[in-house]
Amino acid sequence: MLIAWTTVPTKVMAETLAASAVASHLAACVQIDGPITSHYIWQGKPEKTEEYRLTFKVLLAKISLLETWLHARHPYQTPEWIVVKAEHVAEKYLSWARENS
Repeated sequence: MLIAWTTVPTKVMAETLAASAVASHLAACVQIDGPITSHYIWQGKPEKTEEYRLTFKVLLAKISLLETWLHARHPYQTPEWIVVKAEHVAEKYLSWARENS
């Protein structure tokens, strides 16, 4: 199982992407955190932005599809997209994820 993150500017966008990713069976689960505050440099200028973070629980077989799908719908020119492999996933949860992805 992989865990992937992105951020979006509004709760409505976060809810829309989360619901659609799950309904499309691209992710077993998507959690939304926020609002969070992000500090970064964009086009040479310091920025401070309120955002919502989406955390996707996704199977390896679906990650490429999810990434393509997300980038086609993401409002940012350069969206955050970080993917890590879960070191351990409880067998019951992994089984549930397989059934629902």
